[in-house]
Amino acid sequence: MGKVVLGVAVGVAVAACTVAALVVGRRVRSRRKWKRVVGVLKELEESCETTVGRLKQVVDAMAVEMHAGLASEGGSKLKMLLTFVDSLPSGSEKGIFYALDLGGTNFRVLRVELGGQRSDLDPDVEQQPIPEQLMTGRSEDLFDFIASSLYQFVEKNDSVQSPITKLLGFTFSFPVKQTSVSSGVLIKWTKGFAIRDMAEKEVAGALQQALTRKGLNMRVSVLVNDTVGTLALGHYHDADTVAAVIIGTGTNACYWERTDAIIKCQGLLTTSGGMVVNMEWGNFWSSHLPRTSYDVKLDAESPNPNDQGFEKMISGMYLGDIVRRVILRMSEESDVFGPVSSRLYVPFTLRTPLMAAMHEDDSPELTQVARILKDFLDIPDIPLKARKLVVKICDVVTRRAARLAAAGIVGILKKIGRDGSGGITGGRSRSDIKMRRTAVAVEGSLYTQYTMFREYLHEALNEILGEDIARHVVIIVTEDGSGTGAALLAASHSSENVNNIQLI
Repeated sequence: MGKVVLGVAVGVAVAACTVAALVVGRRVRSRRKWKRVVGVLKELEESCETTVGRLKQVVDAMAVEMHAGLASEGGSKLKMLLTFVDSLPSGSEKGIFYALDLGGTNFRVLRVELGGQRSDLDPDVEQQPIPEQLMTGRSEDLFDFIASSLYQFVEKNDSVQSPITKLLGFTFSFPVKQTSVSSGVLIKWTKGFAIRDMAEKEVAGALQQALTRKGLNMRVSVLVNDTVGTLALGHYHDADTVAAVIIGTGTNACYWERTDAIIKCQGLLTTSGGMVVNMEWGNFWSSHLPRTSYDVKLDAESPNPNDQGFEKMISGMYLGDIVRRVILRMSEESDVFGPVSSRLYVPFTLRTPLMAAMHEDDSPELTQVARILKDFLDIPDIPLKARKLVVKICDVVTRRAARLAAAGIVGILKKIGRDGSGGITGGRSRSDIKMRRTAVAVEGSLYTQYTMFREYLHEALNEILGEDIARHVVIIVTEDGSGTGAALLAASHSSENVNNIQLI
């Protein structure tokens, strides 16, 4: 009997030891898997590091590239395009002005009434979809359709038979080679448009002809892009505005430059002594930018590899997809997110607004993170610590983007002597330089709707410039530079003859 009891006890002990060994084994394997995931995160953090020293190198590189782009065509990754806009709204403009904003599958028409004093603007706005057949048909048909819509819009508020010529600001968000403030040649269509007979033709002229055919006494007085419109709107509200940045789905910047600094157009004269330069800064590149393996793959798989490198690191089009790529790698190296979801292999499954919602989820259990992972990436029921990991990934990617955007802004300020350095490379401030108040207009959902992005950008501005200089730099938020800003530019150019700008 004793032997039987002893045998049972030994069996139980062996079983217990086996179970314990299995439990310990699972814990060891789990720790190893978690260690691998943490290693991926640590590698990401190190690759995305944006120390103040590194950001100042980016600042210097941006300023150098700006100089090079102004010196010669093709001399820089920055195109530094002339806009021929040589005056910005002052707030003294009076009258009724119109704008047309054409940049996608919809277009907008606006009417702005100005009373001669800076005030809140309340434009009348209408939006219309463009019939699909007009996006690939004849240019005459497209512009006739737009002219008819403009005619109906004007008719609601003003006399279309008035002998007084109405002025229109035209925002055309497609690649254009500007030839004057009110004319430019289409380089190529994008965004689903493919109207062959418009290739290398003058854009504003095509619209003007359609307005004439319709019998509408309206003149296209400015042809601009949305970034220039943002600068105009910022300057209307704040005369210290010297630059504008759009940080949304895409990104770009423009600024006010002295004409004598535009070396590639020697002999360029403007009555104001300055001109707005469209940087096309999305194409900026420098070896100082903190690039990761995820950025390299995203770029290689994009429709435009080796192009728009800065935009791919800081704009809303791409941030969510960088996060997706990090989560995919972690899933492939560990089962912390469960079996690898097939949705993780689909580019742009995780859009930046979803990423922002996860990043800013402040619920104790991170319920928003859980919902988005389940609904959009097909990753259900992951533990809280894995959800926290996702939030951290979002934080690293967003922080890098915001801080690089801040460095870009300071690069512009450095180029025009508004960063307190007195032109000293390396951004060292000088105490003997009197800083002028400087405003930068910013527009775009990534800045206006993503709180963490905005806070990281401001934090970086303070760190790069130093508090003494940073307090003189003001970020002002604008809304609808592409529409209202274009109408304001029509107003600021209303009393001017065509040849305010001369080449001698």
